[in-house]
Amino acid sequence: MHTIFRKEIIELLNGDAREIFKKADSVRKKFCGDKIYIRGIIEFSNHCCRSCLYCGLRRENKNILRYRMLPGQIITLANQIAQQGIKTVLLQSGDDFGYNRKALSNIIYKIKNANPEIAITLSLGERPFDDYKAFKDAGADRYLLRHEAANPKLYARLHPGNTLKRRIKILEYLKKLDYQVGAGNIVGLPGQTLGDLADDILLIKRLDADMAGIGPFIPQSETPLKNFPFGNLDLTLKILALTRIITENTHLPVTTALATLSPEDGLVMGLKAGANVIMPDFTPEGYRKQYQIYDGKVRINLKRTGDVILKAKRKISLEKGDSLKCKKPQKACACI
Repeated sequence: MHTIFRKEIIELLNGDAREIFKKADSVRKKFCGDKIYIRGIIEFSNHCCRSCLYCGLRRENKNILRYRMLPGQIITLANQIAQQGIKTVLLQSGDDFGYNRKALSNIIYKIKNANPEIAITLSLGERPFDDYKAFKDAGADRYLLRHEAANPKLYARLHPGNTLKRRIKILEYLKKLDYQVGAGNIVGLPGQTLGDLADDILLIKRLDADMAGIGPFIPQSETPLKNFPFGNLDLTLKILALTRIITENTHLPVTTALATLSPEDGLVMGLKAGANVIMPDFTPEGYRKQYQIYDGKVRINLKRTGDVILKAKRKISLEKGDSLKCKKPQKACACI
């Protein structure tokens, strides 16, 4: 594929969506095949020390019942996911330092020791660099840390006290530790431009991200952005599709937020726009209701996952779905 430039992406975002989706689906089929990889999510804590303007877990939100699952609960639930044949478990929380390095490492080790065949993905936010190494040593395979917004000023405005520079530095460090790394962005943030969205795609490309989570902005009633409009579904699908075209073999999930915007067809449309991963939620009901990063968050369970894949005429994969990126390029590499 020829090198694509920012101006071209902006022009494409203003163009015919049908042609973009058709091209993205073709690229997906060529580089990723027809398999849909399943990642089982456990949202084990909704505590967060950050103040992100768009997120319902922000520390200033007093109208939320906070919870932390016990280590034994997390381990048992992860084992149950593995027993259902799902080969990736995603442990997700707010930026919660109520779990220290030792506690999290112990949880990771026990899950991996009991289920050596699975991949463990972490989505724990920004932590000290030594934590990332400890988690890798304990058995973690992947780390998801969406960059959210590639415009440094927009990022700083949305994340008080934090910088895009540090976020990227962490992502680059995770790659050095040999994690499979996930980035990704929000589409439709207040003040965001098409140029910003083009930069999001180009950053994912530059990082050579193994995964990228892309979803629309959805306001949450207990945040400063509660009165801003929802992100646009068509624009979100265009960003997803162009990310597929430009990155070729990055794993791209259909996010829950797509289903929130379009309960009937959002996930299927995402799969047809180039996505190849679905992440059903295994968080117990009593906790799940409190993990409201945005309003109206729907649950994607295993049954719905199967129905969506069937409707999209794709195949369920029982594989781990490791990165499709070439770590050590060679003549036999399928990516070349």
